[in-house]
Amino acid sequence: MRFTKMHGAGNDYVYINGFEEEVEDPVTLAQRVSNRQFGIGSDGLILILPSTVADVRMRMFNIDGSEGRMCGNGIRCVAKYAYDHGLVEQLEMTVETGGGILTLSMTVGASGRVDFVQVNMGAPGLTRGDVPMVGSATEKAISISLEVANRRFEATCLSMGNPHAVIFVDAVEQFPVAEIGQLIENHIWFPERVNVEFVQVHSPTEVIQRTWERGSGETLACGSGASAVAVAGVLTGRTERKIINHLRGGDLELEWLETGSVMMTGPAVEVFSGKFDPQ
Repeated sequence: MRFTKMHGAGNDYVYINGFEEEVEDPVTLAQRVSNRQFGIGSDGLILILPSTVADVRMRMFNIDGSEGRMCGNGIRCVAKYAYDHGLVEQLEMTVETGGGILTLSMTVGASGRVDFVQVNMGAPGLTRGDVPMVGSATEKAISISLEVANRRFEATCLSMGNPHAVIFVDAVEQFPVAEIGQLIENHIWFPERVNVEFVQVHSPTEVIQRTWERGSGETLACGSGASAVAVAGVLTGRTERKIINHLRGGDLELEWLETGSVMMTGPAVEVFSGKFDPQ
């Protein structure tokens, strides 16, 4: 089985071209290829598949084999792969995801290959029902009190095609992301678990983010999480609508448009290709 290793701001996945390869058991395959000691090594597996409603379809699986609805960094790499490998010819394309159909615009570098991708992440889902989380389905969860490990945090919860809880902290580099992130991911409030973003505000236009991804643990970046941070910053009065988000794997540009959609721009990088024996 041929694969390609790619990353967006350090958020790395193994990509399989489903136009040419057939994957019978993506759950087990995701667990095997993601293993950094005995597999290829990645934050998960992404399948690029034919679609009847978009240019291509994307399926994303975490390290533990659970399927996610969306991945903001992963979808940029899907667009790059589709253009660079001839699945699409135009520099604007649509991708079908578990969180809906998204539109992407690509920027080609001097090499003739895609360097940067802008994604229209769509409008955030701001109610508990959108996330989903317990409580009244029509109620918003902005700056609510969340308690874990005998500590109380202020969380803003929303959906960017997948569930996010954004928590602003004073010193993100010293924050115990693994300890607290795992507890919040599996909190009783979130029946489908939740991705957790820990964020330090540097200025109204600049933030620093660390990410705890459900099913994968701490990752170097999370595009949908960065989009959720852009929304949460505005909702809580901490940031402007256009920000630079510094993640451990690189920077992303976010803008929450007045029309409702969140625009995300960032790099997409192909690292290497190879063959993997699924047996």
